[in-house]
Amino acid sequence: MSTLPKVAWIGLGIMGSPMSENLVKAGYDVTGHTLEREKLDRLTAAGGTAAASVAEAVRDADVIVTMVPASPQVEAVAYGPDGILENARRGALLIDMSSITPQTSVGLAAAAREKGIRVLDAPVSGGEAGAIEAVLSIMVGGDQADFDEAKPLFEALGKTIVRCGPHGSGQTVKAANQLIVAVNIQACAEAVGFLEKSGVDLAAALDVLGGGLAGSTVLARKKDNFLKRDFTPGFRIDLHHKDMGIVTDAARNVGAALPVGAVVAQLVASLRAQGDGGLDHSALLRAVERLSGARV
Repeated sequence: MSTLPKVAWIGLGIMGSPMSENLVKAGYDVTGHTLEREKLDRLTAAGGTAAASVAEAVRDADVIVTMVPASPQVEAVAYGPDGILENARRGALLIDMSSITPQTSVGLAAAAREKGIRVLDAPVSGGEAGAIEAVLSIMVGGDQADFDEAKPLFEALGKTIVRCGPHGSGQTVKAANQLIVAVNIQACAEAVGFLEKSGVDLAAALDVLGGGLAGSTVLARKKDNFLKRDFTPGFRIDLHHKDMGIVTDAARNVGAALPVGAVVAQLVASLRAQGDGGLDHSALLRAVERLSGARV
């Protein structure tokens, strides 16, 4: 019998599916629930167990992981008679790996405490590729003892794992991460547009830029998207739009100015309004091309 904790995984999307499968590979007993039948079939094919409801998934779990799109979905699976807090056993550890508002994380931790359930907020960075390769960065908020307990599980999912402070701190750091990523993608997209308008060999230019101070993880990960105009979603514009709203609101609450971030947030919103919300966030290149007069 495995001595590893039994895991319930709620949310098997672009990130959640490969992450849950990595736990199965690491020897964890994983029971998953999501709304899409094909995602449940994928988990069972990988060696996990499918559950028909949140309540069924979490009932016998030692650790419950949620990986859903935004605050409303976290609240939907956490609260109510069929939710996590009403059906998980006392002493269970709830790890929310979604990207949500810090306030939602703090509220969830307080509500869970009344049920004897411990909570960590642990959003991730690294996109679909990082999830598949188990090299995510994981930024965690919550109590040190709970973080220490969860560390082996995190190590099956990522490489950079840091407790950033009390409840909500992980989400605050994730908001900063999303700000940096969006601004970086926008800068790369503008450089691509400029290089192509100038008639430069784009592949050669991106290679040399990647080797200098302009190089970044964003450029390395998104270079092929730019070169091939392949915007198959690894992280959708819709979700980055949500995250830019989170960081803009959080910055306003603490009195931090985001002059460049505010502009990029509007560009992300504009791209979404033009019907590109389901594309990868590297599709910010499409917004640059439209502004440059290209037909997209």
